[in-house]
Amino acid sequence: MDISRENRDDLNAVITIRLGKADYEGKVETVLKDYRKKANIKGFRPGMVPIGLIRKMYGTAVKVDEINKMVSENVHKYLTDEKIEILGDPLPIIDQNEKIDFENSDDLTFSFELGLAPVFELDLSKNNKVTYHEIIIDDKMKNDYVSSYTRRYGEFRNAGISEEKDILKGKIEAINETGEVIPDGISAEETTLAVDIIKDEEIKKTFIGKKENDLIDFDIRKAFPNTAEIAGLVKKETKDCENLDGNFRFTIKEISRFFPAEEGPDLYDRIYGEGVISTSEEFMKKIEEEISANLSRESNYKLMQDIRRLALEKTEFPLPEEFLKKWLLRVNEKTTSEEIEKEFDKFREDLKWQLIKNKVAKNAGIKLTEEELVKEAENITRFQFRQYGLYYANDEQITNYAKETLKREDDAKRIADKILEDKVLENLKETVKVENKSLTVEEFNKLFEK
Repeated sequence: MDISRENRDDLNAVITIRLGKADYEGKVETVLKDYRKKANIKGFRPGMVPIGLIRKMYGTAVKVDEINKMVSENVHKYLTDEKIEILGDPLPIIDQNEKIDFENSDDLTFSFELGLAPVFELDLSKNNKVTYHEIIIDDKMKNDYVSSYTRRYGEFRNAGISEEKDILKGKIEAINETGEVIPDGISAEETTLAVDIIKDEEIKKTFIGKKENDLIDFDIRKAFPNTAEIAGLVKKETKDCENLDGNFRFTIKEISRFFPAEEGPDLYDRIYGEGVISTSEEFMKKIEEEISANLSRESNYKLMQDIRRLALEKTEFPLPEEFLKKWLLRVNEKTTSEEIEKEFDKFREDLKWQLIKNKVAKNAGIKLTEEELVKEAENITRFQFRQYGLYYANDEQITNYAKETLKREDDAKRIADKILEDKVLENLKETVKVENKSLTVEEFNKLFEK
């Protein structure tokens, strides 16, 4: 076996592997003998099929399979041993490899294109400035946060007199021009109507200030121009209500109103677990901590974007673009050349940033530990649990869920990438000059409009 490399330029190379019969014959014969042991061919007892017949039936297929395995293994071993950093994967040179006569040739040659990773230096220092935007926590944020909790843990209860935000449950019936219920007309029991979604303001007013058992006559199409809403109200298929209009009568059976939860120990226990906090002051302190953590994530995200942009601007290096386009086309079978051209600028930028991150990590000796992976998975789990209102999950439950997450390869890679990015960010924050600037959330949001 012989492997050689030819550099076309600093970013492109060709690797060639040559195999002789002696390189693969032994493996092919071993596989064929194993086939013989297992072969079930009519007229022969198991294990007694002549090896010549096995070779005739399976020889070429096994030869192709074993040679392809050998080529793949040795190409990757060569790249590792020679410490050749590549982008993408080695691409077979189709014009040459398609001409290979596996059946009749003993000496075989395979060639692959390589896209070489560029050599570059990161040109960032304290002369480069970037801003960390610290968002000011105001009373509106705190009030909105409290309101979100009280609404999340609120409940619907019966109300005496209807208001605009109420839900009405009752019976709906089609009526004629004289206000009489149409015999065998469209009707529905136990239907539900939300007052505030009524489109006609005059009709909406007729539903406000009512009590149980009151009757309300209204034009159903004026109240609900959307056919799907009418279908839901009368409990029919949408297609059956395309031409439905006219007057209907709604008999109120129940008035349901949403009542937010009241602030106090009961609410605190439901959010954070029993006895964790007990006073309004402690609650507001918790709220501020949560808001601060959320805003910090937003600020760090913006900082990351700005450092990323700065690093890309200050670090220029070429890429083997034609190779990368061919590789993208090869690995994405459903993608066209036109689509790759359209999206290539974004791909180029992301790849450059990945190379910069890897370089920073390598230069700084940044490594990931199992403990860090578990801790980050736990943080993500806690955040997800909080989104679903599961504030009382204990540490053991969090840890077990996090470890299950890390068993999934894609999730584990995503978490590892995040940790690496966070560590690179911390390193670059020390490399450049970071200036703090306080601003309102409105001012912060405008930064993303630029």
